[in-house]
Amino acid sequence: MNRDEVKGKAEVLKGKVKQAAGDLTDNPDLHDEGVADEAAGKTQDAFGRVRRKVGDAIKDVGKAIKK
Repeated sequence: MNRDEVKGKAEVLKGKVKQAAGDLTDNPDLHDEGVADEAAGKTQDAFGRVRRKVGDAIKDVGKAIKK
């Protein structure tokens, strides 16, 4: 895992906690903020996964060239 993946997963968790807190306190603004945080976290996590896979692919190409 890279830094973007870790930060994304943390943001998703933070969003879920805000959603639950918003539901418990009947605060729709807090719930909506949690939904936005969760979506941002999922985006950052996906970006991190793509970045890692591109890096792995570049390493594989480099190994193939060396052979």
